[in-house]
Amino acid sequence: MKILGYRDADYDSFVKRLNRRALPTHDVRDLVSEIIAAVARQGDKALVAYAKRFDNVLLKEKQLFLTPDELAAVKVAPSTRKAIAASLKNITAFAKKGLRKDWSMRNTEGAIVGERFQPFDRVGVYVPGGKAPLVSTALMTAGFARAAGVPEILAATPCGPDGTVNPELLYALKAAGVTEILKIGGAQAIAAMALGTKTVRPVDRIFGPGNRFVVEAKRQLFGAVSIDLLPGPSEILIISDKTGNPDYIAADLLAQAEHGGDSVIGFITDSKALIGKVVKAIERQLETLSRARYIREVLKQATFMMQVRSMAEAVAISNDFAAEHVSFICAEEKKWLPQIRTAGAIYLGNDSPVAVGDFLAGPSHTLPTGGSGRSFSGLRADQFQRRTSIVKLDKRSVRKSLGVVEEFARIEGLDAHGRSTAIRCE
Repeated sequence: MKILGYRDADYDSFVKRLNRRALPTHDVRDLVSEIIAAVARQGDKALVAYAKRFDNVLLKEKQLFLTPDELAAVKVAPSTRKAIAASLKNITAFAKKGLRKDWSMRNTEGAIVGERFQPFDRVGVYVPGGKAPLVSTALMTAGFARAAGVPEILAATPCGPDGTVNPELLYALKAAGVTEILKIGGAQAIAAMALGTKTVRPVDRIFGPGNRFVVEAKRQLFGAVSIDLLPGPSEILIISDKTGNPDYIAADLLAQAEHGGDSVIGFITDSKALIGKVVKAIERQLETLSRARYIREVLKQATFMMQVRSMAEAVAISNDFAAEHVSFICAEEKKWLPQIRTAGAIYLGNDSPVAVGDFLAGPSHTLPTGGSGRSFSGLRADQFQRRTSIVKLDKRSVRKSLGVVEEFARIEGLDAHGRSTAIRCE
């Protein structure tokens, strides 16, 4: 772990490096560009080749999708069904509150203007595979799509070397309303959903988190398809004054480090004593965890703890860092909370574990990472809706609009625009 305080010589330079921009490295960008080009040229053949290369699985083109019989045969424990149902209940209720509703009004000239919101016809959701079956991610992407009324939901998730997908994940996808499951992961899955192949029909919009290759594929394919946001490897930034419980803080840091890979873990406080207590709590708790090997690597490579001068400085650093999850523990919560602007999600107080938000609370845990929280919000239900503006005029409102339209037409040299309005007033 990197541990430093504001009196340390390298403190200011370290703080400056925390101001991130979500930009790819050259090697990631080039490899993803190669993959997209291959999928565009070779379609299903490229998907099969990349499945072998990256996931060590031998698939035939006719095996790219999970069959209805395979899905029907999925069985999970009653406790799993109960947990998935509880999570979906909260997700659905939260999502429906966030859906936009049609509206209309009359403008100054009397024209009727408004907006209509309809679900996308077909969306793709990406669910990472790898070290753990992210059942909750399936619910917090596809579950929002179902709540918005999307009729076709294509899920892409990598299968294992034996060509199968985790049964709990399959059950969650089915419960969340997914209509097709593509057994392919990585940048190649994003390319297939965006561009289409012989067997994969393209989607209108792509949702879901992934590793840096998935995020870069979404970035490069923006425009070919609509993209939700750029959610990459997991991040947490805990901000606490002396009122923070060191055992709870350590547990939350370890929970996010459990994702392994490119996870980023940070802790900022104005209390030097609290840092020492948290470090001891991490060492004590780590010994009891089954994924300690992955966690140790993240603690070594991507974890920092900082003592800052004040809570004002902590909040400023947080806004520059733009973390996916911010856990905020402060006696003056009401004073400082409004000033935290760039977090993907904020968890307040000692008794708000990020894990409850990851699995159950209701808001989607698909959130901006890598500093992209400055520009993107977390996944929302209204992102599954297509917005269309509506304009309706009558003779009276056309006449009242004519003068302004003709003036704009004159300024911009577009006389046909002016004429198209004037002809209705003759």
